[in-house]
Amino acid sequence: MTDWFEVILLTFDATLRVSAPLVLAALAGLFSERAGVVDIGLEGKMLAGAFMAAAVASLTGSAWLGLVAAIGVSILLALLHGFACITHRGNQVVSGVAINILASGLTMVIGLYLFNQGGQTPSLINDARFLSIELPGVELLSGIPYLGTIYKELISGHNALVYVAFAMVPVTYWVIYKTRFGLRLRAVGENPNAVDTAGISVSRQRYLAVICCGVLCGVAGAYISTAHNAQFVRDMTAGQGFIALAALIFGKWRPVSVMMACLLFGFLDALAVRLQGVVLPVIGEVPVQLIEALPYILTVILLAGFIGRAVAPKASGIPYVKER
Repeated sequence: MTDWFEVILLTFDATLRVSAPLVLAALAGLFSERAGVVDIGLEGKMLAGAFMAAAVASLTGSAWLGLVAAIGVSILLALLHGFACITHRGNQVVSGVAINILASGLTMVIGLYLFNQGGQTPSLINDARFLSIELPGVELLSGIPYLGTIYKELISGHNALVYVAFAMVPVTYWVIYKTRFGLRLRAVGENPNAVDTAGISVSRQRYLAVICCGVLCGVAGAYISTAHNAQFVRDMTAGQGFIALAALIFGKWRPVSVMMACLLFGFLDALAVRLQGVVLPVIGEVPVQLIEALPYILTVILLAGFIGRAVAPKASGIPYVKER
């Protein structure tokens, strides 16, 4: 195996790991926005989920209990967002920003109270983390040049939540486009008046959508603290919720396109790590600051006009007022 092949393979391997929380968060936003509820609070729900997962896993020694706790707290924040925006028809952007601020502050305060480690949780070990899984057939294929290495390094060897993240793409496609629930969800986001006229509760459909959003954000948060990392640290989501929103717009609210956008952002992040300290011809050593800013620069460039016309659901961000 050549050095370049190994570098490329390991970069793609890192891309999958880095992209997993983006895929989950972007799909979460897809459910919410397809129903007409803009959710700027993806970042906050991911952060709260990351803290709760690490805290519960640290106290109980079980990563799975941490995952359940992360989903629970994320659903609570999603319902809070729904209560403000669906029931009381509040401004959806303001509510989302408030959730981000609330999560950032509460995770620090509760972390200090529980663990007294500057807002961090203790390091997670053994069953308190989601560890890598070796898929069947690794040893059988290991003797095959290139193919065996690709299977071992790229396909096998990830933790369970990485597989869950990418499995959710076809599941989301099926739910959105092939089920009655998905049809109603899309209809609520496009023409809630018609849905209401048909005798279907617009509020109920939107609440179900934000609950789906909460579940996926909780899984994304748990991945960040108990799978990709081994503890919770302050503001560890580091803007990934906003990058997921960018990927959602870049993918034009379609599951497969959204996944491809997340993979692109994940690839840039993985590439940035690989480029640190590398000396390129003519350019020389790539500045660390440029490497760290690369994913965000691309986000701005793409959203500034290189993605074509991205048309959001027509009722997105508009509170529904029932006609009398």
